[in-house]
Amino acid sequence: MPELPEVETTRRGIEPHIQGKKISSVIVRNPNLRWPVPHNLQQLIGGKKILNVSRRGKYLLLTFSNGTVLWHLGMSGNLRIVNSKIAVEKHDHVDWVFSQKCILRFNDPRRFGCVLWEENDISENKLLVNLGPEPLSEDFSVAYLFQKSRKSTKSVKSWIMDGKIVVGVGNIYANEALFNTGIHPLRKANKLSLHHCEILVVEIKRILQKAIERGGTTLRDFVNSDGKPGYFAQELLAYGRGGLECTKCGKLLTERMIGQRSSVYCTNCQK
Repeated sequence: MPELPEVETTRRGIEPHIQGKKISSVIVRNPNLRWPVPHNLQQLIGGKKILNVSRRGKYLLLTFSNGTVLWHLGMSGNLRIVNSKIAVEKHDHVDWVFSQKCILRFNDPRRFGCVLWEENDISENKLLVNLGPEPLSEDFSVAYLFQKSRKSTKSVKSWIMDGKIVVGVGNIYANEALFNTGIHPLRKANKLSLHHCEILVVEIKRILQKAIERGGTTLRDFVNSDGKPGYFAQELLAYGRGGLECTKCGKLLTERMIGQRSSVYCTNCQK
């Protein structure tokens, strides 16, 4: 599933092509995504100008004068800018047509993504209202994380992946952040010290920012691409390396399921 850096890379990739542009038409080939695409989407945004392209957690927000579109890529979705000469493929479910040379196309083989409409205050939408702070914002601070951890007995791995605590720390980055800070993923959140919270906040911010910067080098892939988003080449030390040697001590890394997600860690380096 695309994680926060990939979604931010997508946002940065499409923004220069669509922000401030007027939609001439909306083509919905398959409305049956995770939730049905609004049947009147053409009436809602056809002829309207996109005022802003932003992100909240893993949701892309496209702001119009009369409301906001919430776009989620789901498990396998991607957005790309194509022209009218690019043939439609099997899983190209939605096109936003700006001109013959600029079409925003949504491809989603597994159809777990969504395109929804909100005419009221977007921050009060039921999908966003209970989300925690953005990890790269000042609101995600050491004091905040420590205070939140005091009442939770969840494993720290599951806890930092909870969008109500902080948004966008997906499985890959949770594995990496805990490995790099030496924190065992099964340590209970309320057993984190102030120092633990300090190094965890710093590392989460560092690793996400690094991922976004690497993604930014491939933004050209969003124009007339093969449909694959410009994800960065990841240099992972823990995720996906179960059974391989720890890069710090040489011991074989352990892999197990924590909160129904694959977790890889070093029993020697992470306490």
